[in-house]
Amino acid sequence: MGCKSMRFSGFESLLDRAQSLGRAKVAVAVAADREVLEAIKLADKEGLITPVLVGDGEQIKQLAQEIGLSLAGAELIHEPRPEVAVQKAVDAVVDGQAHFLMKGQINSADFLKAVLRPVRGLRRERLLSHFSAFQVPGFSRLLFVTDGGMNIAPSLAQKKEILENGLLYLKGIGMDSVNVIVLAANEVANAKMPVTMDALALTEMSQAGEFPGAIVEGPLALDGAVSAAALKHKGIASRINGDVDLFLVPTIEVGNVLGKSMVYFAGATMAGIVLGAQVPIVMTSRNDTPRSKFMALTMATLSRES
Repeated sequence: MGCKSMRFSGFESLLDRAQSLGRAKVAVAVAADREVLEAIKLADKEGLITPVLVGDGEQIKQLAQEIGLSLAGAELIHEPRPEVAVQKAVDAVVDGQAHFLMKGQINSADFLKAVLRPVRGLRRERLLSHFSAFQVPGFSRLLFVTDGGMNIAPSLAQKKEILENGLLYLKGIGMDSVNVIVLAANEVANAKMPVTMDALALTEMSQAGEFPGAIVEGPLALDGAVSAAALKHKGIASRINGDVDLFLVPTIEVGNVLGKSMVYFAGATMAGIVLGAQVPIVMTSRNDTPRSKFMALTMATLSRES
């Protein structure tokens, strides 16, 4: 069996750990968004965050009143121009006035343009990657997936960075050892299926000690990633033996379909954040519920341990 370390049984266990850290300040870019403010309300009620709300002040106040969000402890920065509001939200993080950043009512391209600007942006010498957590009925632990939201068809070098981003986050929140499966359609490395060759290369890197505290295995199909019985039936020896923590997916399509399949077919709950910048970024989908956005805030709050 693979690595054994602290694991999170569900989002409630993540919340418990986040609450123990006290409140974090989150800068919300273009904050006049009902679902985002609903998530802020939930996180404020749980003692997780103090919001810095940047955007049209009157619209923010109106929405806050409609949903019953008290702004007594919040900082409100009035800026009706979305492209300027997102810059001011990033400035708040750069200047140390907020611990992390959240996207509000602004399109992703304009948001990321401000995040990645060369002067007073949040770029590091790392690849940005999406990292998500899933609480799946029938599983005793949270499952993590990367990258189903940022990088379309990452190269081997990019997959290595994506994996390193995820491992850094998990180790930072207390998972000293992590079982990683590099997903593919089958278990045989084949030059005609380049993702299997990348998976094999990452496995060899792990065996050479490049990912301390992690076991990385691949290529492996989904059934073998989660089922010791499937591995036995296929005659595959595995140190992880179905006890996976983190799925590294080969393309954005695989990550997207895997995640949405868990949500829509298995009734999973999901939250995700963007890693690789100077601070974590809460950049949720328009379809995400306030509860999902709140859980993403919880994940970002925990990153102060990373």
